[in-house]
Amino acid sequence: VVPGPGMLNSAAALCTAYGSNTPVLCITGNIMSHLLGKGRGQLHELPDQLATLHGFTGYAERINHPHEAPKIVAESFRAMHQGRIRPAAIEAPWDVFGMKGDINVNVDRDMPPPPKPLTTDIEAAAKQIAKAKHPLIVVGAGAYGAAREILKLAKLLQAPVTAHRSGKGVVSDDSPYALLSAAAWEYWSKCDLVIGIGSRLDLIHFRWAWRAQDVPMVRIDIDPTEMVRLKPDIGLVTDSKVGTRALIKSLQNIITLRKNREAEFEKYANIARKKIEKVQPQIGYLKVIREILPKDGFFVEEICQVGFTARFAFPVYEPRQYVTCGYQDNLGFGFHTALGVKIGNPDKAVVSISGDGGFMFGVQELATAVQYQINVVCIIFNNNAYGNVRRDQTKNYDGRLLGADLINPDFVKLAESFGAVGMRVNTPEELRPALKQGLKAKGPVIIEVALQRGEQTSPWEFIHPAPHLLSLGLLQ
Repeated sequence: VVPGPGMLNSAAALCTAYGSNTPVLCITGNIMSHLLGKGRGQLHELPDQLATLHGFTGYAERINHPHEAPKIVAESFRAMHQGRIRPAAIEAPWDVFGMKGDINVNVDRDMPPPPKPLTTDIEAAAKQIAKAKHPLIVVGAGAYGAAREILKLAKLLQAPVTAHRSGKGVVSDDSPYALLSAAAWEYWSKCDLVIGIGSRLDLIHFRWAWRAQDVPMVRIDIDPTEMVRLKPDIGLVTDSKVGTRALIKSLQNIITLRKNREAEFEKYANIARKKIEKVQPQIGYLKVIREILPKDGFFVEEICQVGFTARFAFPVYEPRQYVTCGYQDNLGFGFHTALGVKIGNPDKAVVSISGDGGFMFGVQELATAVQYQINVVCIIFNNNAYGNVRRDQTKNYDGRLLGADLINPDFVKLAESFGAVGMRVNTPEELRPALKQGLKAKGPVIIEVALQRGEQTSPWEFIHPAPHLLSLGLLQ
């Protein structure tokens, strides 16, 4: 990107990558070397662009001369993948981009191995876990590379596995050991140990804060600062795969075969399915998408009423198939990102969901999608409002609406004006044939779902559930 405004336009993507543990490299220019820090008001000048980049990347550096380029580029890739995955940035002043010089490309490209946890910590964690009768495994994006090991641990302990946004699909939702978060909440009242693997544990300590301080916790995380931010009873600072394997090996020596609890976990899942059915029409549309989207397809979320609902109600079968903006929750994430997902996975189906307001943040990318004939099916749920904002203003501010209602274009005609396919549906049943048709198209497809303002049931009681919502006593 160009410096200044161009770099700042990429900032939302970079801070999303930071929050989602994604290796993204930003390469940007800067003003002429001799003008840096002078405050002359040069084209695209920022007071301190490099300092700005440091705020939302794991590594940011300036190339001041060609001979520095190989080392800095190698360091950026190492930084993106070493420890907790983060984005990186490299800048070079305009005059440096035009320089030539003899360079040595024989730089160190090796990645150091992940740290090994102490044997004493592994043994202590295993003893703590072995004592638990009702453990719960919570996974995040840091667990993507340890899917097999985590399922093996779940079977060994007869423990369910859950996730919020990141981490969905680490254990396939068609496995009896996977519980969508709404189902895991039903189990939460009897949980006596949390095993967090590659997760910030936002689900436990923010959304389910009730009794969180009373439940012992074992954590596996490669980021040592996580052990300070949310101190566990026992923490293993290591890669999720290395740590889970070490735990399994230690546990196999101290626990005996446990009673199969798959039928019990299915009961929790059934209770949750019945409860969330009232979140309409979102659940109805998500069921259709899950039915039509192939099991190996990609679902790209964005914050909207359907996006919030998907986090606790949309089954996922493999790691990374549920593409999330993480805790940044930025409008405009969905369609942009889905284009990249499709380019990276040209033989797989890709569906993105957006609200009407969110889609308009990136409507210009329809031109990109048409130019390169990228077959992403974007479903726009159009209620002519920022639905969540409108609900809050109606509920908490006596209906005083400010900036909540929107005037939208005709999304079908808008898509067609770009050269894309446009369709409109009014019910989940109408979505089914439209989505089937859209996935067979050669280029981008926009499906507008027409909704009435305020008709969508709030999903918030399943995102921030309260103790009184538990089905206490149903499962003993």
